Amino acid sequence: MTQTTHPHQNVVRFITAGSVDDGKSTLIGRLLYDTKSILVDQLESLSKTKHARVTSSDAGVDLALLTDGLEAEREQGITIDVAYRYFSTPKRKFIVADAPGHVQYTRNLVTGASQSDVAVILVDASRVDLTTSPATLLAQTKRHAAIVHLLGLRHVVFAVNKMDLLNFDEKIFNAISVAIEDLSQKIGLPKPILMPISALLGANVVTASKDMPWYKGPTLLEWLEGLDTSPQSEKTELRFPVQYVARQDGSASDDFRGYLGQIESGSIRKGQKIRVLPGNTEATVAEIYLGNRSNRDQANANNEVESAQTGEAVAIRLAEDIDVSRGCLFVGADDATPPTLSKQISADLCWLDSEPLSLSRKYALRHTTNTVGAKVKEIKQVLDVETLSHASDTHPLTANEIGRIDLVLQKPIVSDLFDQSQRTGAFILIDEATNHTVAAGMIREAVAQ
Repeated sequence: MTQTTHPHQNVVRFITAGSVDDGKSTLIGRLLYDTKSILVDQLESLSKTKHARVTSSDAGVDLALLTDGLEAEREQGITIDVAYRYFSTPKRKFIVADAPGHVQYTRNLVTGASQSDVAVILVDASRVDLTTSPATLLAQTKRHAAIVHLLGLRHVVFAVNKMDLLNFDEKIFNAISVAIEDLSQKIGLPKPILMPISALLGANVVTASKDMPWYKGPTLLEWLEGLDTSPQSEKTELRFPVQYVARQDGSASDDFRGYLGQIESGSIRKGQKIRVLPGNTEATVAEIYLGNRSNRDQANANNEVESAQTGEAVAIRLAEDIDVSRGCLFVGADDATPPTLSKQISADLCWLDSEPLSLSRKYALRHTTNTVGAKVKEIKQVLDVETLSHASDTHPLTANEIGRIDLVLQKPIVSDLFDQSQRTGAFILIDEATNHTVAAGMIREAVAQ
């Protein structure tokens, strides 16, 4: 297995997903424990704690308590929020999000997955219905897999957990694998990575299991360490949304004006010809400053750079005096596939609010650094997570439902399709009356102006 060595790939962000009690917290605890990322006082505290989930004398302490931090959560035996933990190996650093499994907290999964490179979807082998053909997975497993696909995560592994409860039976794992492959095909995921594990006992998590010699693949940690997380499917063209326009004192002899923001994709260099959208005006990059240094008098040789890359926060000065404001987008002047200026978009929507979507209600659509008014014109499809088909009954979306909708915007936005660029193809909807974030959306079609 080839090890990735690029510096920007050294940190891997992954989320654990799956239904309630599939073992997500235990898996993360096992990774922390086996990579020696637990402080001595934490380990001592855990060794004194009794919990109903520890049923095996071989399991030792309840590793799930490393992520279930609230006493109320411990008493109820549930995880109610995304818990972030950090660990490292000699090869890589990891940021892991433990997402809650309950249906009513699906919004937390959307939040955690949107910031992740990888999804580890746990499947409780003991709760899969093996009497059907193919075997029947839990509805929440299907829902989480569908959301992971919608959010565009390229790397997905299904960890079939609790194999120790089924005597590490290869035939059962194979039956569950067929069901997972069928699920992946229906929702459009690429060929899934499948691993039989026992998070409680540590089998195939960090070290290979002696009880499953029939499994010839890598352990979960080995797989994570060897991933190539470079944005191969992302656009490489420049996308720089302007977040803030910084001005010097207007009375100064040199009226410096810098455009601040983060480079969402591609790179920018001094002397480069760029195009400012939506005005479609060309300009030349005169100066680039890293960080928040917008004033040339404050900047020094370490702040001014010749070029900047994806993910870097910069201040850019243009040679020409043109009209640029917050919400404008810098792209390359020679961009062969520029973003679309549109007032009508079709999007996949994960509904997050307790109040259902309303066709008569006004929403604010926040896209990159731009916010515009929006109304839902039509609900085209609603995903049925039980059958993984789009329901003909296009009812208003309720909490945790997924659907395809058409939106009409108060003024046009400049966007890419989500499949082309996740950064400039995604948005959130905000209820203008309550100021609640009610949905996360992925742009699938945009009608050009």
